[in-house]
Amino acid sequence: MFISKKFIPSLFTVLNGFCGFMSILNSAKGDIDDACLFIIYAMLFDAFDGVAARLTKSSSKFGIELDSISDVISFGVAPSFVLYYVGLHQLGDAGVVISSLMMVFASIRLARFNVQLTGFDKVKFNGLPAPMASFTLCSYILFYHNKILGEETSSVVILILAFSLPLLMVSRIKYDTLPKPTFAEIKKNPLIFIIIFIAIVLTIITNGEGSFSFCIFYIFSGIIRSTGNLLFRKHKVIEEELTSDPLELK
Repeated sequence: MFISKKFIPSLFTVLNGFCGFMSILNSAKGDIDDACLFIIYAMLFDAFDGVAARLTKSSSKFGIELDSISDVISFGVAPSFVLYYVGLHQLGDAGVVISSLMMVFASIRLARFNVQLTGFDKVKFNGLPAPMASFTLCSYILFYHNKILGEETSSVVILILAFSLPLLMVSRIKYDTLPKPTFAEIKKNPLIFIIIFIAIVLTIITNGEGSFSFCIFYIFSGIIRSTGNLLFRKHKVIEEELTSDPLELK
């Protein structure tokens, strides 16, 4: 017997969800670093299922729905558990509500994504992708939380991330997808590949610490570009109104 090629992407998707489940178990045991690592493993499986789907030409609506369910577990529920057990549990009921925002807003974002999806390939995301939001949280906890930063500062940063990351996920800010690693895509988007290469090198040189800086760069690149595009559109509308024939405005 052999496994049909159409099930290969789903296997990676299931492993994604399994890693999310393992992250939840480790958070409940107080092993926060391991919980963060399992979320990162889930990200890798989430990336591989898309690659596998393209290579086997087996993209399907079933795969999209299964992927969303796994993503809610790994990049919604699991990060909420991490936030709760890393310190928000000390806030009582308020900590429960705040830590749940990652789960709630990731679910909303993924549901909106599925409704708006018109094809299997996507060029840009509306809002910060849930895996990147989770990776930002995990990279901070693994390399900075109560390690480089003091306990009070770390607690403040956790609160900032707990509020800002969910809001960014459901925002209208545009974020680029990672292009396919092909010669055509490299020729088309050389700057993006240069940035990715620099990010990988810095992450390796800094033993992982540079990953959080890359996340912050990615987040603010979307914010700055979207703000610039909004201001440009407003300026263009004003110019058109000023140069248009007054009789046409009546």
